[in-house]
Amino acid sequence: MHGPASPGWLLVALCAASGAYCLLRMRSPVEEQRRTAGAEALMGFGMAAMAVPAAAATPPRWAWFAYTAVFGAAALRALWSVRSSPHHLHHLVGACAMVYMAAAMAASPGHHGHGGGSGIPLITGALLVYFVGYVLRSGARLLPVAAVAGGSGTLGGTPRPLGWGDRPELSQACRLSMGIAMLAMLVTL
Repeated sequence: MHGPASPGWLLVALCAASGAYCLLRMRSPVEEQRRTAGAEALMGFGMAAMAVPAAAATPPRWAWFAYTAVFGAAALRALWSVRSSPHHLHHLVGACAMVYMAAAMAASPGHHGHGGGSGIPLITGALLVYFVGYVLRSGARLLPVAAVAGGSGTLGGTPRPLGWGDRPELSQACRLSMGIAMLAMLVTL
């Protein structure tokens, strides 16, 4: 990130906290939620690693190629998962955005996070438009519509208290945070 390192470290903390929460969500008894949480945890920790300010550490060029390979594999997995759940389409776009950013950084390693114009403006713009829409939609979904009484969910028809990993509003807030972080990272590309 250009300018002071503080915003960069805040972005690292936000992405790492989102990734950690997604790991907590992986304890869910619902298999699809575990799979989704795993993909989101990878995204959160990957974004945290990529957001480390250049003043603190400049990764070697091979690290960008490693990010490209890891998120390329995540994109292929998301592409495979889109068949059963359209929610994975967002994971596909997010993984492709990570591949794009890592490839752009590998192509111009001297501009790590400094707004060096290393991306292709048309692709960067399209990704920015997508993530702005995603953030606005996610934020709107967090607006309260009606108070929910009881604070419990069901598991097989039996009411049970919701744990930290099963709170849909926290999952949505986590996705919103990662969408905002993706916007911040794309803007600096």
